[in-house]
Amino acid sequence: MKRDLCVLAAVGSLSLALFAADAAFAQKSGGILKLGHFDSPASMSMLEESTQAVNRPMSGVFNNLVMYKQDVPQNSMKSIVPELATSWSWNEEGTELTFPLRQGVKWHDGKPFTAADVKCTFDLLMDKTAEKLRINPRKSWYANVAEVTTNGDYEASVHLKRPQPSFIALLATGWSPIYPCHVPPRDMRKHPIGTGPFKFVDFKPNQSITVTRNPDYWKPGRPHLDGIEYTIIKDVSTRLLSFCPAKTTRILGSRSRN
Repeated sequence: MKRDLCVLAAVGSLSLALFAADAAFAQKSGGILKLGHFDSPASMSMLEESTQAVNRPMSGVFNNLVMYKQDVPQNSMKSIVPELATSWSWNEEGTELTFPLRQGVKWHDGKPFTAADVKCTFDLLMDKTAEKLRINPRKSWYANVAEVTTNGDYEASVHLKRPQPSFIALLATGWSPIYPCHVPPRDMRKHPIGTGPFKFVDFKPNQSITVTRNPDYWKPGRPHLDGIEYTIIKDVSTRLLSFCPAKTTRILGSRSRN
């Protein structure tokens, strides 16, 4: 009976939370969101992993050049919007994609974001750097990229071997974060540094992942939360029952970009 009541309470709480989310978040910011997370990732490096176990908690730590608009129900080429880039344009041949970049953005360690970071990220993905990714599951995405060049600190251009209009769509996915030039890949596995709304705090394998609010985030007023705590609970039933104790109100799954 207690188990049934707990399940009903969990479902009811989740339904109420989803129903009232827009109004509640519009009226009040702050607080720690506690989530039950389904698995323990091998590392915190989004460029080296390929499951939602790392993508969900780390997506709020990073930014892309472009992204899919979050309030559009279905992703499409029309729903792509700038993020670290302020816009993008193709040359007449469709082989050069140029991104003017947002100025005043800082990495979580205080260093400025520049075009060099964009070039370093692409070079890392194309295996052109001295320090390599341990695993590169999306290397084939960049097989058509000849090189990436910079024009000053705030413009980067991707040069393709042949036209590929859909390439911009790859850059908008949740698997295309920009990495910092000054942090080696080995360090990104344990303590990732990003430009996103949340800063990485710690990862305790098979226990928890914690991120905290980035007070210097470049989007004014964001994020709304003070932080997010992901408790790793692999069993679905146990994760659902974690709603029951008053101290652990959790939602079963979530993405946290803003």
